[in-house]
Amino acid sequence: MKTTLKITLPDNFRRGDFLSFHQRDAHMLAERWDTNTLYKGIMWGTLPAALQFSFGTGKQLQVSLEIDSGRKKIDEENTKLRLRQLARHMLGLNQSTAEFEAFAASNTELKNLVAHQPGLRVPQSASPFEALSWAITGQQISLGAAISLRRKLIQRAGIAHSSGVICHPGPEQILTLDHTDLRACSFSTSKATTLLNLAQLIHAGSLPVQQWLDDSLAGQPFAAEDIYQQLIAVRGIGPWTIHYALLRGFGWLDGSLHGDVAVRRNLQRLLTEQNKFSGEEKISEIQTQEWLARFSPWRALVAAHLWAMQKSDGY
Repeated sequence: MKTTLKITLPDNFRRGDFLSFHQRDAHMLAERWDTNTLYKGIMWGTLPAALQFSFGTGKQLQVSLEIDSGRKKIDEENTKLRLRQLARHMLGLNQSTAEFEAFAASNTELKNLVAHQPGLRVPQSASPFEALSWAITGQQISLGAAISLRRKLIQRAGIAHSSGVICHPGPEQILTLDHTDLRACSFSTSKATTLLNLAQLIHAGSLPVQQWLDDSLAGQPFAAEDIYQQLIAVRGIGPWTIHYALLRGFGWLDGSLHGDVAVRRNLQRLLTEQNKFSGEEKISEIQTQEWLARFSPWRALVAAHLWAMQKSDGY
């Protein structure tokens, strides 16, 4: 079954940010792309699916979803509604960036940082579980090592769409694996345990992460603190993992990413350029946390601007 829809993008939409977020793995196993197209393997419930974003000229975007449904009956109208919600979410179109940029324009510390990166949104993972599994995978290792582990995990799960793209596994597919499988993918024992435990809790309904997102996309209040408390109770999941997943999986813009090395490094650079930090020692997590706290409810979006500093023409 194939569903297609069109979305009109804002004038300041940064397609390069969206595409580069999904182009981390040059092996093109679960994501394939060219200059104007992203093709991504996902699980649509328990069914393999391929999600395609095709950027045209101007502001037009075509989004299509091809589900390997076999003989299973699919509600086409509901699928199209859910696809539009997912696409807008992944593109960051639900994020109140205009309000944030108006706020930043009157703030001396943020004004130049944000002005150099107008229209910056935070691209989203295809599901909260994908964001959480990526955050767990990347704990305390380099980006290159994390990409390698992710690739091996996707290969090990081995859910192929009929197009040939391999789908990122959901919790149910992770539970077909065991510690031996994950160790063969170079996961540490602790990360393997955390990922399998998380998948089991989601599958059992104790952590309904997809429902939390669906409710939010349907306009219900997002209970970030309640979600935080439920996730922090899972052994192996700490504050950085949760705040990253809340940002990349749910689009929550007020998590505090003070534990992120790149955020601290670029904050030190920013404050040094503003003559507000001259210490020879590196800026601390506590100092970063205190600085970000002043910009609530935009802390994670400020962190995203700090991430993007090195890519900006102004820095």
